[in-house]
Amino acid sequence: MSSIITLDDIESLAVGAWILGTGGGGSPYLGLLNMRRLYAEGRRVQLMSPLDLADADWVAVVSNMGAPLVGQERLADSDNIARAVRLQEEASGIAFRAVMSLEIGGNNAIQPLMAAAHLDLPVVDADTMGRAYPEAQMTSVAVGDLRPYPCALYDPRGIEAVVGRVPSWKWMERVSRKICVEMGSIASTCKAPRTGAEVKEWGIHFTVTKAIGIGRRVREARRRHQDPIGAILDEAEGKLLFRGKVVDVARRATEGFLRGRCIVEGLDEDRDTRLELAFQNEWVVAWRSDESGTAPVAMSPDLICVLDSVTGNAVGTETIRYGMRVTVIALPAPSVFLTPKGLEHVGPRAFGYDLDFRSVFESATSLSADSA
Repeated sequence: MSSIITLDDIESLAVGAWILGTGGGGSPYLGLLNMRRLYAEGRRVQLMSPLDLADADWVAVVSNMGAPLVGQERLADSDNIARAVRLQEEASGIAFRAVMSLEIGGNNAIQPLMAAAHLDLPVVDADTMGRAYPEAQMTSVAVGDLRPYPCALYDPRGIEAVVGRVPSWKWMERVSRKICVEMGSIASTCKAPRTGAEVKEWGIHFTVTKAIGIGRRVREARRRHQDPIGAILDEAEGKLLFRGKVVDVARRATEGFLRGRCIVEGLDEDRDTRLELAFQNEWVVAWRSDESGTAPVAMSPDLICVLDSVTGNAVGTETIRYGMRVTVIALPAPSVFLTPKGLEHVGPRAFGYDLDFRSVFESATSLSADSA
């Protein structure tokens, strides 16, 4: 069964996906503008359950690749992601049944809708991250050791490239990232095609619906002049970590990523403490400092979300700036990333931090320990 995604759903998706993006995935605002225009032209997109896919169906897995900061300057339209899908079909000699997001975070949650509006294909209610991550091997399908190639990349200037074969997911990341950097650190991509059977086994299901639900709760709380952050914590079963004011931001675009650190000075109940956040496109690790010392309080794969303290809107690593009043929360990670194999792909050591993963959520800690 498929259902039409309404424009109101897309408005909520943009809000919820920005929160699930954990600072990355790119601002959904441009994608939202694209979808408003496409819907005004009469186009519509259908959402289908991943469980309705036939095992032999082919699914296009799409995303923008690159540094979020560059994405604010080089604006790609919906034709680009649709062309990446067609390029993958030509390279692989297949016809896609549906389109799916690589990551439900930020603008990449809207990329499959933009492609589907042009290609007249449904969007699968699933992704491969349950959030946003910066690298190709940080997906559920990589944890499942599914084939990483081919990958099609398209540049707004019409440059096309296909990575035909690589020995591993990390090699796919290295090779495709080099191409992306040459394209100007932003590219529309269609990743290795997935079968319906693979999506049903390794996809993270119903994340589009989840993002719409979070966004709807935030928008409803604003209309009723209620606390939007409380609504997020309730809807997504999250935990409050910190409230404060941004006092320092250091970031740089390098090797196709946006890397840096941000310091938040505590306010209210967190006065006289600081929170330092490290990011690689997305927020990766948070350390809390007080008179007793400094200790990590949250880390990947738990979702670290930085929100505007008044509106509940997510704050991206490319948009955070001095003086912002922010609230930092944590949301639970998909279970596939809490296994020992999953932590190899997305735990703190995968980002270069010599830390043993400790979840903000007791149940996640127990699951990780039970799986070891």
